[in-house]
Amino acid sequence: MTEAIQLSPDRYFDPDPTVRTLARELYETVATLPLVCPHGHVDPRLLADEQATLGTPADLFIIPDHYVFRMLYSQGIPLEAVGIPPLDGGAHETDHRKIWQTFADHFYLFRGTPTGLWINEELQTIFAVTQPLNGKTAQPIYDQIAEKLARPEFRPRRLFEQFNVEVLCTTDAATDPLDQHQALRASGWQGNILPTFRPDNVINLETVGWRKHIDALSQTSGITVHNYTTFIQALENRRAFFKSMGAVATDHGAPNPYTTELSEQAANTIFQRALEGEFTTDDAAQFGGHMLIEMARMSIEDGLVMQLHPGSLRAHNRSLAQRFGRDKGDDIPVAVDFTRGLQPLLWKYGNDARLTLILFTLDETTYSRELAPLAGHYPVLKLGPPWWFFDSLNGMRRYFEQVMETAGIYNTAGFNDDTRAFASIPARHDLWRRASANWLGSLVARHMVSEGDACEMLYDMAYRLPKRAYKLE
Repeated sequence: MTEAIQLSPDRYFDPDPTVRTLARELYETVATLPLVCPHGHVDPRLLADEQATLGTPADLFIIPDHYVFRMLYSQGIPLEAVGIPPLDGGAHETDHRKIWQTFADHFYLFRGTPTGLWINEELQTIFAVTQPLNGKTAQPIYDQIAEKLARPEFRPRRLFEQFNVEVLCTTDAATDPLDQHQALRASGWQGNILPTFRPDNVINLETVGWRKHIDALSQTSGITVHNYTTFIQALENRRAFFKSMGAVATDHGAPNPYTTELSEQAANTIFQRALEGEFTTDDAAQFGGHMLIEMARMSIEDGLVMQLHPGSLRAHNRSLAQRFGRDKGDDIPVAVDFTRGLQPLLWKYGNDARLTLILFTLDETTYSRELAPLAGHYPVLKLGPPWWFFDSLNGMRRYFEQVMETAGIYNTAGFNDDTRAFASIPARHDLWRRASANWLGSLVARHMVSEGDACEMLYDMAYRLPKRAYKLE
C-alpha cells in the first residue's frame, strides 16, 4: 500500500520547540492575507479569456517550467522527451501522458528542492492528491488532475480568485501592444492584472534580432525610430501607454549593474552604428549602461518603479540555445559589482525621492558586502527578495541573515513570486510567510524584538512592503 502524504502544519519551521511555537503563532496572523504579486511571468492570455484552461497536467507542471526541465536535463533526459520543441520543428514528445510518466519516474530528483516542495503542496492543496508522485502512481494522479482541470472552477480566473490574489503584474516587452491586457479590461472581470514595461529587447544592442525589435518599436509607438532622439521618444511613448494600462513598474534584466552617462551625441553615434549592424561589444556595454540612467530619469518623470536584476549569464549552454532558444534552464549566476557599477546612476539620482529602484541579484556574495549597505543608505533603493535560484527556505534564511542587520526590513520590497508557473503562486508565498515567521520567531526567542513587533514586521513582510514599494497602496 502506498503511504498517503500530508503537509505538516509546521513545515519549514525550526525544530527547536520554542522557535517553532513562536513561528506557528506568528504565521497564523498572516496565513490568509491576500497575495500581492508585483513581479512575475504569468502569461496574461491565461486570464484574458474567461474560457481559457490550464491545459493538461503536463502543460501545467512541466512544459513551461524551466525549474522542472532543467533538473531533468541535468540527469540526461532530453528536452524533447518532456515536450520542449526544437527551433527547427524537429521531433519531440507530444503525448502528454508519456511526458507526465517521464516526469513522475524522475520526481525523486526534486526531493528537498523548492520545486519539489512547491509541486507537492500544489498537488495536495489544489488537486487533493494524497499519494506520493512516482512512476507507479503517475497515471492515476494524471487522471485525477486532468479531471479537475476540466471543471469550470479550475479555470485560471476562478483559481486566481480562490488563491486570493489581490494584484498580479505580468512582464511585457516594450514592443508588446498589450492586446491581452486590453481584452482583460474589456471583459469586465474584476481581477487586477497589470502589465510591466520591459525594454531589454530594444536597449540591449546584442539582443538577437535587435533591428527587428526596433522596427516593432516604431510600429507600436507610431514614431519612426531612425536615431537616438526618436528612440527615446518612442520609449517614452510606450511607457506612457503602459502606465495608461495600469503599469506600476519597469523591469530591466541587464547583464550587470554597470551604468555610465553618455552625451546625446555619443549615444546617437553608437545607436547609428547599431542600426547599421556595426556596433562593438564595448558599444553595447556603454549604451546599455547609459540607458539604465535614462530609464531612471524616465521613472522620476512618470513615476514607474524601476526594477533591476543583473547577474545572470543567459543561455550558457550554447548548443542547447541553438537548438531550443533562450530560457531553457541554462542561465547561470555570475559575480557583479553593484557598488561601482551603480555609482554613476546613484550620483545623479540616488537622493531623489521620486525614484524607487528595486535591486535583485543572482550573486549572493553581494548581499552583505554591497546591497545591504547601499540600500541602507540611498533613499531610492529597495532590495527585492531572494530570487530565482534562491527563492528557497535556505536562500531566504541567508537573505535574512545577510541583509536585515544592515538594511532592516523596511529597505526591502517584501516578496514576489517571479514565476511562470501559475499554480505555484500560493505555495511560493506560503514558503516566504513561513520562512519570515520562523526568522522573526528566532528573534523573539533571543529577546531581540517583542512578539508585538514581530507580528507587525511579519504583516509588513507578507503584505504591506510590496504594496508600498510598488506604489500599489
